[in-house]
Amino acid sequence: MAVSKTQSVSGSKRADAKRQHVLDAAEDLLRDGKADFSMRDLASRAEVSFATPFNQFGSKAAIMHALSARRIAAMRTLLAEAPVDMSADERVLLAVDTAVAVMLESPAVNRTVMGWLGAAGPVAGDVWVQSATLWKQALGAGAGLSITGQPEALSRLAGHLAFGFRGVLSFWTAGEMSDGMLRLHARETAEALLKGLH
Repeated sequence: MAVSKTQSVSGSKRADAKRQHVLDAAEDLLRDGKADFSMRDLASRAEVSFATPFNQFGSKAAIMHALSARRIAAMRTLLAEAPVDMSADERVLLAVDTAVAVMLESPAVNRTVMGWLGAAGPVAGDVWVQSATLWKQALGAGAGLSITGQPEALSRLAGHLAFGFRGVLSFWTAGEMSDGMLRLHARETAEALLKGLH
């Protein structure tokens, strides 16, 4: 019996809903201070079979990468609401403020997620690519920068902004920087990268 396109889309939506439900449960566990949760704990919290988190993600590390992707997607959604007539500098600093606000919505959860991303493990992930995409979105065509209209240079700058923000986050994650100082240091790092492009 052939599967209709409607059935396929419906099945895909159900699978995505299940993935999101498992991620919600993982966030709940992290919010409760259970950073060392097991996949069995996760299945229990999500009220799904023990195999479901493995089937959906494969490992706890992959779950943490998915939680990171969820944060970056939230940042991109918020940034998309910004006025389009802003300069690249203004949009980058708005992206910094947006990213910091997302991270500070749940600092304990996000420190744990960042800690997993910074540890060597079986899952490489694509956090840098996702982060660079956020900064490319912020830069747009580079309005007001000396590299306006130079896609390759803008792409490199987006990568450097991703490196810079991740560096600041690593010190915050390690507890060497307070929540109150995160925005200041992230903005200073972005401003330093933008400074030579005027």
